Parts: sequence; structure tokens; C-alpha cells
Amino acid sequence: MAEKAGQSFVQPTPSGKEELGKIEVAAEVLEIVAGIAATEVEGIAETRGNFASGVVERFGKKVHNKGIKSGVADNGDVIIDVFCSIKYGFSIPKVAKDMQAQIRQSIQTMTAIETAEVNVHITDIHFD
Repeated sequence: MAEKAGQSFVQPTPSGKEELGKIEVAAEVLEIVAGIAATEVEGIAETRGNFASGVVERFGKKVHNKGIKSGVADNGDVIIDVFCSIKYGFSIPKVAKDMQAQIRQSIQTMTAIETAEVNVHITDIHFD
């Protein structure tokens, strides 16, 4: 995946609309959309963040893009990686497929950007 600094994605012009200029969507926006979509999937306990996002959440700020990484393949396709924990008792393949569909649909609806891949990495299982 490409370097993240200054990364943005060009949003296509909707069909039947006049093109008035270029629209760029920052990588962080895609990550936030994917993060919110991921937390709406039943069976997901949480997405996995890093130390910095954990500290920020301790101070009361919600980090929507924690555990989400976006990038661009060599051919220009958008790739989303999600690192998350699943609740005990849920089917891992079903939850992962549901998450892929939810993220892909949310990004398409909000930005009109197609994702080539949504990779789900299950890092932990949460018990009640």
C-alpha cells in the first residue's frame, strides 16, 4: 500500500451531472466512514487501535477510524484493512462478510468511490 501522507481519492462525477471541478476525499474520511460502518455490524466487539488512539479515547474523544487503514494498490484501486475483535459465539466468516458488505456499501453511498478490497483481520475474541 502507498504512503499515507497527503493521500486522497478522486471522487467520480455522478452520471448525468455537469463536472464543475475535481472532488478529492482524504484517506482519513474513508477510514472514518469504514470505522462507523464496522461498529454497526452485529458481532463486532471493537476495532483495534494503537496506543495513541487509546490515550485520546481516555480523554473522552471518540476515534472513529481506529483499527482502519486505507491505501491504494499499484493499479489505483482503493484497499481498506480493518483490524477488529469479535464477540464470542458469533460466526467469524458471517460477521466478516457482513462487515465487508457494510463497509463497501457505506463508502459507495457516501463518497461514490468503489473499493477493490475490504480485508478483515480478526485480532481477538471478547468473552462476556
